[in-house]
Amino acid sequence: MTRKIELLAPGGDVDAIKAAIVAGANAIYCGLDMFNARNRATNISFEQLKGILRLAHRFECEVFLTVNVVILEHEIKGVVKLLNQLVNTTIDGIIVQDLGLFNLVKKHFPTLLIHASTQLTTHNAGQIEFLAKAGATRVNLSREMNLPEVKMLTTVAHDHDVLTEVFVHGALCIAFSGQCYSSSVSVGNSGNRGRCSQACRDEYEITDAGNKFPLNLKDNSAYFDLPELVDAGVDSLKIEGRIKGAQYVHTVVDSWRQQINQFVETGKLLDDNSNLYKVFNRDFTNSFLKGNLTKDMFIDNPRDNSFQHANEEHGAISVVQIQEVQTELSAQKNAISATVADKIKHISIEKPILTMAVTGQLGKPLSITIAFEEQQHTVHSQSNLIAAGEASIQPEAIEKRFKSFKNGDFELQNIDFSGLNEGLSVPFKELTTIKNEIAFLLNGKVKPIAPVELPALEVFEKVSTQPTLSLLISDVKDSYLAEKTEGDIYFKLPESWKKRCNKHIDIFLENPRLIPWFPAVLIGKDYDESVRLLETVKPKRIISNNTGIALKATQLGIEWIAGPLLNTTNSYALLTLQEELNCAGAFISNEINRNQIRNIKRPKNFKMLYSIYHPILMMTSRQCFFQQTVGCNKPSIEDGCMLKCQKATTITNVKGFSFAVDKQLGGYPSIYNDEQFLNLDVVEEFSALFDEFFIDLTNIGAGSKAELDKAMLLDYFTALVKGDKSMKQKLDDVVSLSTHAQYIQGL
Repeated sequence: MTRKIELLAPGGDVDAIKAAIVAGANAIYCGLDMFNARNRATNISFEQLKGILRLAHRFECEVFLTVNVVILEHEIKGVVKLLNQLVNTTIDGIIVQDLGLFNLVKKHFPTLLIHASTQLTTHNAGQIEFLAKAGATRVNLSREMNLPEVKMLTTVAHDHDVLTEVFVHGALCIAFSGQCYSSSVSVGNSGNRGRCSQACRDEYEITDAGNKFPLNLKDNSAYFDLPELVDAGVDSLKIEGRIKGAQYVHTVVDSWRQQINQFVETGKLLDDNSNLYKVFNRDFTNSFLKGNLTKDMFIDNPRDNSFQHANEEHGAISVVQIQEVQTELSAQKNAISATVADKIKHISIEKPILTMAVTGQLGKPLSITIAFEEQQHTVHSQSNLIAAGEASIQPEAIEKRFKSFKNGDFELQNIDFSGLNEGLSVPFKELTTIKNEIAFLLNGKVKPIAPVELPALEVFEKVSTQPTLSLLISDVKDSYLAEKTEGDIYFKLPESWKKRCNKHIDIFLENPRLIPWFPAVLIGKDYDESVRLLETVKPKRIISNNTGIALKATQLGIEWIAGPLLNTTNSYALLTLQEELNCAGAFISNEINRNQIRNIKRPKNFKMLYSIYHPILMMTSRQCFFQQTVGCNKPSIEDGCMLKCQKATTITNVKGFSFAVDKQLGGYPSIYNDEQFLNLDVVEEFSALFDEFFIDLTNIGAGSKAELDKAMLLDYFTALVKGDKSMKQKLDDVVSLSTHAQYIQGL
């Protein structure tokens, strides 16, 4: 085979990056100490990044920088400053989650290549088409995709000149990435800001199925699935692990490099993956790729499994046997660390030495010769030097003019003036010209790009003078609520659909007041059936939490509003939605606080919405939560489970916090906080900003709590939005178990 297969490695610190390079990575991804989704990694400084770029490119290894968090309004200025710096480096791409960054980069920094982060939950053809339109040159496909889905999506991506990445090794999240709020809700550390506290690895009170860690998945490894990934056309094989050390990164990258080389050269695979078990692992599974979502994906221990694996491999049972195995593995781990340290100790990211010699004689040009990295260049003044007496050029003046090079990408040593005769002069503007020519040479003969200053965004008025109240239902029997409100009534659609079934099409045709509400995750046939509903019903308006469906609505001329699960947190994200998808409005994320909301500016003729009452979603998964909690007789989750299963239970962690596990008909297994989100303060504080306040009356995620009187709730909320402050106390009394902590703490 001749097609290049990129091996993309993690780099959480400088040593890990060096280890990845010497082990044979084609590319590395790393993050700065800001705007990246791995705050727990050591990360790197901007100065270190420039050294890493020099080192990596010397080894023909590309470098991608993670800017893969949602951006807050007050951070836009800092992000633009970073982008202004990045365009004058040799960075090979930036990994992005926030839709606002797509807008900024496409308009102002077009030389930067955008890679769509796994946090964008990319899993259907419409999303890929949207991301291509928005400016992405590659997308990371959701970890939950199986091989046929990967192949189909890669074909779509290539049709739109977009590359695909697939995670092939490392930790697995049980939740869809970008759709997990468990850490944000439970401890205030949002995964959408790189501060995930891994609540899925927490210990819980032992479940009915006998598990203490019911949400803990094994690590991902597609080591023996390389031929299928190549056949699927995947462009980049990505290894997870930016919080792992150099010995882990080197071991995994080296193992994968050998496997890829073996397959490229012989068409066959190595059958030994034992080295992968010698570094941190939670045992391995490839079940997402294989589409076989069994109980074997779980492991009831979130810590390092390498010693337990060694015991099992050697059949160690007695204390003596276990001790011998542990001693041997410890020695192997130490040997790995020593080997990696030896391999990377001679490669450096230090600034290269720059020498400069100034020469000049009467009647000849002033010449400055620079030497760096085996290159030498001489730059001359246009004018010849003349006798000047007291106005002669002094070495101190030249050093002052060129001192900025000492703070640049090179280590400027003392300037040699031994070849410059005294008492000579040249116009100072020519020194500036020489300096600019030298800067051009030091920048790889690339003219520096001038910094961009963002124009201030125009402030537009609300679409409606007074805010309205809208509500969400999921059962046709609740459509009677339409008689009690003038506001919009949204109908929640499922995540899984029965093929060619017209049930939901008929609901909208028979109830024209209902507005379709599309979920965040729509895979395969479920996306196709959702598109069929749009084409058949042709509703005037929809709410979509999925950009693929939003794009299709735009193409059909259907007005759409961005749902709350699109994680909108800044003005430029709103612009992206409007300009790329003709979006008519958007929910502002419930993760941000009042101060972070305050300065968001709406585009022209654009609605802003906010949910004031809803169940707090913590996570949604393609895997089954019930296998490890209450137990299930089925060996694996399947299409039939999605359509027919309707279960609920509660899990309680060892800290005493309980969460509702909920599976609706046609829905993915989800976990909700025990408390409802109830934010009544925002109505008083931001009625001048928001066009619409929203309440969720689906009763989804209620767990064992008694169902509240929906008609009464609607009456109370309607009165509140119209200005009746006495409703606050009534609602607080009725919704007794509630919180709006996120509105206070924010991101």
